[in-house]
Amino acid sequence: MTAATASIRHTLRSNPTFRGLCAGGLLYFIGNAMQVMATSWLMIEATGSAILTALVQTAVFLPMFLFSLPAGVLADVTDRRRLLVAALATQTALLALLTVLLLFDVAGATALLLFTFAIGCCTALLSPAWNTTVADSVPRAEMPQAITMVGIAYNSARALGPTLAGVVFAYVGSDWVFGIAVLTTLLMWESIRRWPPKPHPPSRLPAERLWGGTLAALRFARHSDLILAQLLRTMAYSAAGSALWALLPVIGQQQLGTGAAGFGALIGCLGIGAVGAGLVVGRARTELGLERLVHVGCVVFAAAMAIAAWTRLHAVVYLGLVAGGAAWMSVMSTFNTATQTSAPPWVRSRAAALHALSALGAFAFGSAFWGAVSSAFGLQAALTIATLAMLAGMLLAKPFPLRMGQEHEVSPAPWKDLFVAQEPDPQAGPVAVEIAYRIRAEDAEEFLDALSQLRAPRRRDGATFWRIYRDLGDPSRYCERFIVTSWADYLHQRSRATLADQELEARVRAFVPEGETVTMQHYIAER
Repeated sequence: MTAATASIRHTLRSNPTFRGLCAGGLLYFIGNAMQVMATSWLMIEATGSAILTALVQTAVFLPMFLFSLPAGVLADVTDRRRLLVAALATQTALLALLTVLLLFDVAGATALLLFTFAIGCCTALLSPAWNTTVADSVPRAEMPQAITMVGIAYNSARALGPTLAGVVFAYVGSDWVFGIAVLTTLLMWESIRRWPPKPHPPSRLPAERLWGGTLAALRFARHSDLILAQLLRTMAYSAAGSALWALLPVIGQQQLGTGAAGFGALIGCLGIGAVGAGLVVGRARTELGLERLVHVGCVVFAAAMAIAAWTRLHAVVYLGLVAGGAAWMSVMSTFNTATQTSAPPWVRSRAAALHALSALGAFAFGSAFWGAVSSAFGLQAALTIATLAMLAGMLLAKPFPLRMGQEHEVSPAPWKDLFVAQEPDPQAGPVAVEIAYRIRAEDAEEFLDALSQLRAPRRRDGATFWRIYRDLGDPSRYCERFIVTSWADYLHQRSRATLADQELEARVRAFVPEGETVTMQHYIAER
């Protein structure tokens, strides 16, 4: 037994809530995978069009691009249980209606795409809340194992779901596949009822609004080097890799001459490789390091695409897809774990949503792009170009290196109540904050270097403007000035400081000579 496997088993055994949520999620993932496989095969049988078949993947994942970030904001600021129940109830109704339409043979290509898109919207709305609920069900030290376990469940579903769907599709019809998807959605609903999300901790701060919360998430990602690097690398990998996933039906029908069951086996091979990798990816990260593991994953997945493009031997393609699935799981779970461990609690659902936005948004647009390339230039050309794009993505490692967030970088720092003579209205603003320091002339350069490091956390947590000024009347006096949109946003900014930010501030204040004080002034816009 490997150390990584042992730790995953410990997490499952010691956290019954996590275990129950994972079981519900596994069944839900299986139902979704069955539905997507059946829709893809119905499309290729009905139209024979590579681009329409690829658009099924776009309809599945485009909602993540459109709605995952607002869904992450809702998960961070509203009742997660109600959000999850509303999304699952809507998805159940849509799946039931589509099943009825298929029974009466009145669901054409347009209906399949529209229903797939609507069901994808439900999945997009519930995903950040569910991911955060799962992460909150285990101690922080076990979060990497929990995220890996969720990845194993998801990829197990990708392996098992299409295979089951292919058998059901072939022997009893597509409508039964969608009926099973209804049942698995109801089972996910039951798991949420039995193990509901933890309520948000009480706060005296004004609640964030949807638009403000969305801007806060985007600002956080833009000014957090850790998160930005992970998101950009995720987008590049997903956009290139989407070619293989989107064109699998075309590979199965045109390259290998398989039917529905054979297409399910192709997806199953990717899923089997992903599940196998999930059991050892923790140990692989420890032994290889993040960058080397990602580079190996890029090379292996590129090789899998090249094999699918140029080989008609079934056994070789199947083995290549197993290796490709292992590479996909290893790389994507590394990006996901790095993102979630680098986000403090106040923005964790939004960080999970941004990861989904980056991965699945790129996947959706990439699927449509590679489908169009395949229709215009052929399957082999599309997969060959995608192979080269995957290898080129490795060049992002130098400007955007990966690493896991440390505990002090995400742990909230204790903050004191702010006393002002007259408390402004929460929506009043903008608010200007000035912090004045007096230092020795010989320390000026080192002081400015240290103070400049506060720019990123100030901007990350809410400031729209940040600058350092020198007092022309007193060369020893410097002023740090930043602007926040409203008084409520400023209070939120203060509450978001981490222990690492506190250490930076302490380093800056260490330059202030004994006997001098640091002064802070607040101004609010009047006209």
